[in-house]
Amino acid sequence: MRASPVVTASHLPRRRLVAGWDEHPLGVGCRPIGGPATNLGHAVGWAPVDDDCAVDALLRAREEGATVFDTADVYGLGNSQRLLGRMLAQVPRESISITSTVGAFRGTSIHAYRSLNLHGQVEQSLENLGVESLDVLTLHHTDFGPRDQYLQEARETLEALRSLGRVKALGMRAPNRLAAGAETSGDRHQVSAARFAFLVQQFDPKVITTPFSPLSQPLPEHGPADSEEDEDIFGFARRHGVTTMITEPLGLGLLTGKHLPGTAFGPGDVRSRITVLVLEAVQRGLQPLRDRFGSTPHDLARVALHYCLMRCPDSIVLAGFTSSHQVAVNYQGFRTGLSAQDYEFVDAAYAALRAELVEVGQFRSGAASVPCIPGPDRSAHVPEKR
Repeated sequence: MRASPVVTASHLPRRRLVAGWDEHPLGVGCRPIGGPATNLGHAVGWAPVDDDCAVDALLRAREEGATVFDTADVYGLGNSQRLLGRMLAQVPRESISITSTVGAFRGTSIHAYRSLNLHGQVEQSLENLGVESLDVLTLHHTDFGPRDQYLQEARETLEALRSLGRVKALGMRAPNRLAAGAETSGDRHQVSAARFAFLVQQFDPKVITTPFSPLSQPLPEHGPADSEEDEDIFGFARRHGVTTMITEPLGLGLLTGKHLPGTAFGPGDVRSRITVLVLEAVQRGLQPLRDRFGSTPHDLARVALHYCLMRCPDSIVLAGFTSSHQVAVNYQGFRTGLSAQDYEFVDAAYAALRAELVEVGQFRSGAASVPCIPGPDRSAHVPEKR
C-alpha cells in the first residue's frame, strides 16, 4: 500500500462504497455511542454516553456531510443501533448508507452463523434501526465451525436475505495484512490469503472492512507485494474488485493524546485492555506532532484522519465520536490540509512511534490494529473446540 496524493481540498472527493454509491470519504463508526458492553466475557463497548447527546451527534455528522454510518448488533448489545435508528427517523432514508456487522453475538445459538441466529440478528438489527433493509451486512469473522460445517448454511441464509431485499450487499471483515501461512483457527487476525480468497469466492462481498490506523505496520512503499501471499488487504481488495472501509483510524482514541498513563477505563470498555506501557509510549511519540500541529486532541485527531485518508486512498474511513463537538471538529478539520512536507513529517513521527512500541514489546511487527488490545474484533467471537 503506497501513499496517495496529499489531501488539500476543503471538500474531499467522494469515494465508492458499492457499485453506484459514492460516499463522503469520512464515515461514522457507531461503536462508541453504544456505551459499555460485554460479550462472551470480554469488554466490547465504550464509556457511557448520554443517549440524547449521541443522537444529536449523529444528526450533526449528517449535517457535516457524512453519508456512511457503521454499526453492529454487538455495539452496546443493540443500543448503538437503536440510537442510530432515532437519527434515521429524522432524515430521508435514501440520504444514508447503513452498514452493520453480524457474527460477534450468537445468543443461545451453538454458532453465530447458524441460519436461525443469522436471520434473527438481521431482523432484530432492522427493527432496532427502524429500516426495511441494510445497505451492507458485514460478516464479523471467518470461522464457520469445524470443517466449515456452517458455511453452506450461512451462505444460503444470506442469499435468502438478499433475495428478500433485507440486505442489499454483503461485506467481510479482515486484517490489513493477510498471513502467508495456515490460518489459526478462529482468529480473524491470522487469516491466510488462500483462506480469505476462498471465502470471498463463496460470499461475493462488495466491501471489505479492516482495522487501520497510524499504529498499523504498513508494507514497504517501494513496490507491490512480492506475491499474493504477502499482499496487504488493500491490494487484495483492488485485485478482486472489492471496495474497503477502515475502522479504528484513531487507534481507539490513543492517537488523540487524551488518554494519559493514569487514565482509568470502566467495565465493558474495550480500552480497559490498553496497558500503561502503551499509553506512556504513545504520549512520548505524539510530542513531535503536538509541537508542529497543536496540542489538543482535535489537532491530533485531524492529523491521524488525514494520514489514514492519504494512506488508504480508496477507502471509506470510519471515525467514532461521543459528542456533537467532536463530530464537528473531525469534519471541519479537513478545511485545513496537510502539505507534502507536513505529510513527510507525520509519516516519520508515526514510524518512530511504531518502532518504540515494538521496542518495548507492546507491538507485533505486521499487527493490524492497536497493540496489546484483543479488541472486539478478536474477543467477541470464541470458536468452538475442534
